[in-house]
Amino acid sequence: MIKDTPSETKGMPKGIPYIIGNEAAERFSFYGMKAALVLFMANYLHLMGDKVGNAMSETRASAWTHIFVTFVYFTPLLGAFISDRYWGKYSTIIRLSIVYCLGHAALALMGIAGPAAMWLVAGLGLIAIGAGGIKPCVSAHVGDQFGVNNQHLLTKVFNWFYFSINLGAAISNIMIPWVLERYGPHWAFGIPGALMAIATLLFYMGRREFIHIPAAGKQYTKELFSSKGIKTLAKISAMFLFVSIFWSLFDQTASTWVLQAQDMDLHFLGLDVLPAQIQSANPFFILLLIPIFTYLIYPLVEKKIKLTPLRKIGAGLFLTVIAFSISAFIQEWIDAGKKPNISWQILAYLLLTSAEIMVSIVCLEFAYKESPKSMKSMVMSLFLLSVAFGNLITAGVNIFIQIDNPLASETSDSQTLLEDKSETLLTSTHHSKWYMQSYAGADSKMGTADDIDIHFNHLGVIKKRDLPAEQSLTQAAEIIQNYALKHDRKLPLTEVGQGLIDELTDKWGQPLTYRVINSSKCRITSTGSDKTELTQWDNSIHITVKKIKKDKQEKDYISWLDKRKKELQVTDQDDHTHYDNLNFKREFTVGGLYKLEGASYFWFFTGLMLITAIIFIPAAMKYKSNEN
Repeated sequence: MIKDTPSETKGMPKGIPYIIGNEAAERFSFYGMKAALVLFMANYLHLMGDKVGNAMSETRASAWTHIFVTFVYFTPLLGAFISDRYWGKYSTIIRLSIVYCLGHAALALMGIAGPAAMWLVAGLGLIAIGAGGIKPCVSAHVGDQFGVNNQHLLTKVFNWFYFSINLGAAISNIMIPWVLERYGPHWAFGIPGALMAIATLLFYMGRREFIHIPAAGKQYTKELFSSKGIKTLAKISAMFLFVSIFWSLFDQTASTWVLQAQDMDLHFLGLDVLPAQIQSANPFFILLLIPIFTYLIYPLVEKKIKLTPLRKIGAGLFLTVIAFSISAFIQEWIDAGKKPNISWQILAYLLLTSAEIMVSIVCLEFAYKESPKSMKSMVMSLFLLSVAFGNLITAGVNIFIQIDNPLASETSDSQTLLEDKSETLLTSTHHSKWYMQSYAGADSKMGTADDIDIHFNHLGVIKKRDLPAEQSLTQAAEIIQNYALKHDRKLPLTEVGQGLIDELTDKWGQPLTYRVINSSKCRITSTGSDKTELTQWDNSIHITVKKIKKDKQEKDYISWLDKRKKELQVTDQDDHTHYDNLNFKREFTVGGLYKLEGASYFWFFTGLMLITAIIFIPAAMKYKSNEN
């Protein structure tokens, strides 16, 4: 029998365990997939077909990760409208969960047939519709289970609801990066899909225990677009705009913080961890801190200050400033050629997680209590929309700071030439299974001094690039490498290295610039033939200090990625001694740099959060509660 009215019990509603179990499994599926996403796009996607594709840059992978999250948190508007107007929360959750499962299936099938990118877009699109569509319904469905007599348990249940989210996330953030490393993308995306199927089954099993609040129908539309409804939504949305900046920073734990971890010492408590596994610090801290905040910190503070939801949110925003400033300091050390221990990022996670408890959990309760009964899902979707806006900001910044790369399609271009057997189109030279393809430089004319030549093998794998500024860049590289060899293979700091090459100029008479990227990588750059900094015609040489292999420290397994590269004959080695030797690897690139990089990137977002937190104070003071 379907129940549409909460019981008069003073205890916990019977449907709550099914919701908590569903949420734990669903969050495992989502966060497991998300934990692997940025590294998959940057390091795996171009190897998923029968031929090598164009690799995606880390910044572009980061941007696409945030674009995906933007859509995940934008679709709640659609889910909320369908739920409150037509289907009701339960039916909306069940139907969209099936769409969600199909999305995971598409990701797991990448590389089986057809272009991998097509499966990736289809999978992420279906997950965005499914995961986003059910989000406001699940949160509001929790509140629907409570009547007048057990409303006092709502705060505690939302905390345990969030606890279940992070239990699933904690397990998946540890497990899925490990699965990706050893067994590859099919298993890494397939396992989360299986957990989503379990989540759907659990929710279906609880159907007779749930309170099913029916859709409001036409009354919903009437109330939504009434002057009171619009005023209520506008007032609450104003608060959530501030929260969107929090999410702009917080969700970088799945992108820039993972990429930052690649340049850190990953030894923690005697264990070697993977960069993507560090994300598990967040859900583990959630599991630890929720009881502490619920039963210790909040009660103690309440004795001195009344803790309203907006006061908690404001405190969380300021704590986010401190957390992200730590990541900026970490990047300062990396930019200086140091390799800080991952414990520093874990400290940042501790503070950021504390901020999340004061912002995200409180917003769930705030959204439910501030909204009219017939608009619970819609108001909840506005909170989720703040996540979308935050990720849209981050994606926009990452897209804006990218500088075009005129060789972005070089791999696919080389394969096209190899596939075309006609003499008129295959104008490249052939020498010992090597081919050459030329690109025009800034003057857009072929056969001039600023042309760029790429060399590739019979599989279309790029092995070398000849740049107009190659001679001066090579000369500078020799100076930097000689310094490193005299200093225990340590690259000079940016200021020192710049001083070493100050006397050198490129073929256009312009000075070269030197920058340390991390403890094992640096970059020397020429402004190129257009003599303008930070354009697509910048010529660069990236120098990487090779690792010294120690048999005792070698992995006891071969990663899926190494096996795949071997299958496709993609190696990190090069046959040309002037390009690669026993101590260093060199790579020539054109364009593809960033207008904002290193610590400056992290300080930008830290400053943005600080300004937001300060402005939030007077805005919160003027807000008048509309609690129902």
